[in-house]
Amino acid sequence: MSDYDLVISGGTVVTATDMFQADIGVKDEKITAIGKNLQVGSDTTLIDAKGKYVFPGGIDVHVHFQLPFSGTVSADDFENGTKAAACGGVTTVLDFAIQQKGSTIMDAVKARRAEADPNVCIDYGLHAAITDWNERTQDEIKQIIDYGIPTFKMFMIYKNEGWMADDGMLFQALEETKKHGGHIGVHAESVDILDMLIERYAKEKEKWGAYGHALSRPCYTEEEAIIRAIKWAEVTGGRLYIVHMSTGEGADAVRAGRARGVDVYAETCPQYLLLDDEVFKGENGHLYATCPQIKKPHDSERLWKGLQEGDVQIIATDTCTFTTEQKAAWNGDFRKIPFGMPGVETMIPLIYTEGVGKRGLSLNQFVALVSTNPAKLFGMYPQKGALEVGSDADIMVFDPEREITIRASDLQTNCDWNPFEGWELKGYPFATISRGKIIATEGKFVGEVGHGRFLQRKPHGNL
Repeated sequence: MSDYDLVISGGTVVTATDMFQADIGVKDEKITAIGKNLQVGSDTTLIDAKGKYVFPGGIDVHVHFQLPFSGTVSADDFENGTKAAACGGVTTVLDFAIQQKGSTIMDAVKARRAEADPNVCIDYGLHAAITDWNERTQDEIKQIIDYGIPTFKMFMIYKNEGWMADDGMLFQALEETKKHGGHIGVHAESVDILDMLIERYAKEKEKWGAYGHALSRPCYTEEEAIIRAIKWAEVTGGRLYIVHMSTGEGADAVRAGRARGVDVYAETCPQYLLLDDEVFKGENGHLYATCPQIKKPHDSERLWKGLQEGDVQIIATDTCTFTTEQKAAWNGDFRKIPFGMPGVETMIPLIYTEGVGKRGLSLNQFVALVSTNPAKLFGMYPQKGALEVGSDADIMVFDPEREITIRASDLQTNCDWNPFEGWELKGYPFATISRGKIIATEGKFVGEVGHGRFLQRKPHGNL
């Protein structure tokens, strides 16, 4: 028997801090050797990575698979969503278990795991979304963290959906999670101003069409909510994580908070980096509606700068896939568009092409933003997000020379459109390996349904 089940030979190994030529040997789902000229036995699977990069597998800490929303359910379920992730070089995702009013957080976790566990094709974890704060919920926080879910989400909007957390709830949750090494992620928008503006622009919805979605959610509605949440983190000493940050002003607020010593981090998404709100003026503008929505070019520029300078530490996607048929439910009323778009399958090659290829992100920064930082901050490192002996063999072999044009019809996602349709990419995943198993090659899924496992993550994650 060989010392290795799998050897990746001749590639350039790239981590968040290093880059060097080496082979990687894998045995029993783990990386067991990194060195030159590793011996390959007759029973060893060999991947020739000459001329290619070897990255730790991508980690998307913000996805919504089979999410009930706007009277429908997002089109990529746990099976196909994780297949799509694998095709795009992503080996770990974090989804959400959303507490229902009157129920416990653990009820939501168990229900979500029942949907996911038999079907996931890569490893996954959950965030617990808190919607019903009371003594029982407060007492549950430590239990949920001990269970392996140290990260929680609270929505500062969605009053009508019953998901919204007011400032008192957020304040207390920051206090409680601080005690046990957890953190609170917030969807930060100013609900009362937002709802007022939505109804104001809805009076002329026929005039504005899909662009009413952008007009009714100006940048200051995100900026103010981020500033307010940062203040509660500052006062409580809790850790705050701003999800899907879309504005330059938000990046400024995070930078200012961190300069004061506030324990705050932020993620942004490809749609905020690469698109602007002119998309809403097109014939199919309603397809692009997300929450928060795509903003202005100056916001994209500030977010790119934030990635370079450390104000924004993570790139995720907020994947929430709705087909053209599902999106058509808006019927001319921007208030009724199902918010969300596909993203997990194209995040890695888009950020490589646009970030590394055109904006000067180093390969080390790229790995940090899409793999190592998420692993560290969300309690998975060095099991995930690392190319080290003893780490899970979650590996992406990446071909920097492969050129493709994004076509929805070529992708694994169940979505029949893509926000980046026709974009030309240089650089694409060649092979995706999850715990030592090749699960995708050149954008096609070759793994097994149910291969993925639930991740029990650790508290006190830190960069």
